Amino acid sequence: MIHARGLSRTFAAKKRGKASTEVRAVDGVDLDVEAGEIVGFLGPNGAGKTTTMRMLTTLLAPTAGTATVAGCDLLRDPVGVRRRIGYVSQAGSTAPENRAGEELVSHARLYGVSTADATARGQQLFAELDLDGLWERQPKAMSGGQRRRLDIAMGLVHVPGLVFLDEPTTGLDPQARANLWGHIEGLRRDRGTTVFLTTHYLDEADALCDRVLVIDKGVIVASGTPDALKSSVGGDLLTVTATHADRAGDVAGRMAALPGAEAAQVTGDRVTCRVPAGGAALVTLLRDLDAAGIEVAGVESRRPSLDDVFLTVTGRSLRDGEQTTAQTTAQTAPAEETAR
Repeated sequence: MIHARGLSRTFAAKKRGKASTEVRAVDGVDLDVEAGEIVGFLGPNGAGKTTTMRMLTTLLAPTAGTATVAGCDLLRDPVGVRRRIGYVSQAGSTAPENRAGEELVSHARLYGVSTADATARGQQLFAELDLDGLWERQPKAMSGGQRRRLDIAMGLVHVPGLVFLDEPTTGLDPQARANLWGHIEGLRRDRGTTVFLTTHYLDEADALCDRVLVIDKGVIVASGTPDALKSSVGGDLLTVTATHADRAGDVAGRMAALPGAEAAQVTGDRVTCRVPAGGAALVTLLRDLDAAGIEVAGVESRRPSLDDVFLTVTGRSLRDGEQTTAQTTAQTAPAEETAR
């Protein structure tokens, strides 16, 4: 569905009183998304994530590289790409004063769908996305979750085989997020839709995505299933809090002696270490500490998270680079809405 090679984008940045310099926002990205996959595209703000998505959706022309999207060449046939994809921007696309059903039908008509077909498809989507009874309602009178599901219906009404979702659950409460996850999974399960999504919620990528692509400084730095990426970090994280801080060094020595353990880190009375199979290692460690008469105040074994993956491959947490939703919306909304 998506095959890109060497995709790049540079911008001219000019500082006051100085000559312009070239900024390479995306630097030779290669990526593949197969039909029927749900793929997450993750990275801190400024990493090139949004620029890449905007190129793949024809909102921004690449400086270099090639790509085919939904079977069409990105450079030679951008209109063909737009006809075959759905795009749901982070900012949304519905006018608050219009009635939801009329908005949906008008959007479908832009793709050449007849009014009768658009109405039938729209009503089916409303049923599938738990929007029954809202056909005549204005988006401004809907909840955040309802508006987001309406945005997704807008992106699907012309029956695309590939849909791009940009931060689909930003700003939603936990229950609305969980409900929307179910609908996104249903796109692939019930409609065979390929989904390419960006998100800052690591639990979202973990729960939804078959594969995850991590971009940083314009380059793909990691790719794989969530489980494979987490396994690559190097094992589970053991944390032991010694009852007496002066025994933390003894705890560290015994943790480091566990099979396959990395060097232990001591911070006051707290000792951490990565080991394979943390649950079994923790049992062995507690027996060893008890035999040595070393008292502990707390123990924990935690599997690696996707944030640990970020920390390993980029040297920073994903959340270190987050901006507010309002900032991102202000930067991207005009170009996105023009392209729709």
